[in-house]
Amino acid sequence: MATIYLAGGCFWGLEKYIAAVRGVIATDVGYANGTAASPTYRDVCTGRTGCAETVRVDYDPAVAPLPFLLDLYFRAIDPTSLNRQGNDVGTQYRTGIYYVDAADLPVIERALLRVQARVGAPVVVEVEPLTSYTTAEEYHQDYLDKNPGGYCHIRRDLFAEAAAAGPEAWQFEEVAGQ
Repeated sequence: MATIYLAGGCFWGLEKYIAAVRGVIATDVGYANGTAASPTYRDVCTGRTGCAETVRVDYDPAVAPLPFLLDLYFRAIDPTSLNRQGNDVGTQYRTGIYYVDAADLPVIERALLRVQARVGAPVVVEVEPLTSYTTAEEYHQDYLDKNPGGYCHIRRDLFAEAAAAGPEAWQFEEVAGQ
């Protein structure tokens, strides 16, 4: 099993999207890479904690390799939007990839190059080692399962696409020279 932390705006939709992927074993939502110890949602919403709403993703790399997960992640976010995804605005809604295994960094960097080549605009996704993570309150966990009509900035058709996707059939966009 491996773990990666993905920030992509409001964590409700990103969690549902990523949790649908075959090979993802567990997810939870929380607050990452901030300065506050044990922040609450109310704290994070002030914008003063430095935390990003983030999804912890535990996955089986033999079933869902990291390049595949990152490609799906980039399909669900706008990688050129700074501190905003959908209607959510603020530093807590920034995009980010936070890794716990240094061996993941070259994989993440190659994924960023693929996205940069595809979008042709500056990519503003933060890439850092995970420095802190606090699990969010229980009512945020699996929020869209509990509230199917709840707000989500991710297109709903992408949920079914993520559930049906598998790395064996996925077309990774390679960048020349990789």
